[in-house]
Amino acid sequence: MDKPVSYVDWNWVAAQLTDAKNYWLCSVRPAGRPHVIPRWAVYMDGKIYYDGSPETRHAQNIILNPNVSVNLESGDHVIIMEGISISAGKPTAELDGKLVEEYRRKYAQHGYSPNPHQWDEGGLYVFTPRQCIA
Repeated sequence: MDKPVSYVDWNWVAAQLTDAKNYWLCSVRPAGRPHVIPRWAVYMDGKIYYDGSPETRHAQNIILNPNVSVNLESGDHVIIMEGISISAGKPTAELDGKLVEEYRRKYAQHGYSPNPHQWDEGGLYVFTPRQCIA
């Protein structure tokens, strides 16, 4: 018996990723156990950018193993992605401006409004998906 295949319009997926408030990231601890955390993030240019201390368990995990899965909260409108998450380094002035604008649009009403150059010394990560199930 053939397995049914269906496709979700990528514009719908991109809209969900753009508008989502919470993203769940799963990395792998050095001992091989999963580590899941919620993050505020922004989706731009096909990638998910999020921030946090380089000292967190998640940040330490991706140094050793950058393979990560990301999913949104809804169990009814499922989006699960697998890919690579790494430190984004110091963003260019253009990217920095876009990130600040998008973070403020999404999270200022929740008390988070990053400043330009906030990530100059690190703490910004980028997830690049290689597979999406929606």
